Amino acid sequence: MKTIAALQNLVTAASLDSGPSAAELDAIELEMPLIRAEVELLDAQIMTLDRTPTELDERRIRRAGRKVLAARRALANRTTMVLTGGAA
Repeated sequence: MKTIAALQNLVTAASLDSGPSAAELDAIELEMPLIRAEVELLDAQIMTLDRTPTELDERRIRRAGRKVLAARRALANRTTMVLTGGAA
């Protein structure tokens, strides 16, 4: 019978206790407007799962979709400005 051994180090709870780094928290903070917009869109879509969407529901979904697109554009522009070193 062959023995099976792990080829990688075990992941321990001690290695997971450190939490996110400052850079990771900054990245999350930078993406937070997009995250909020996506949650709002998801909420609007979930409300219409079990019924036929009304005109108000459709408007709410379109509005939330536009917020997601605007937040993605703003995040992409901010990321581009950071990578290039400022406004052109």
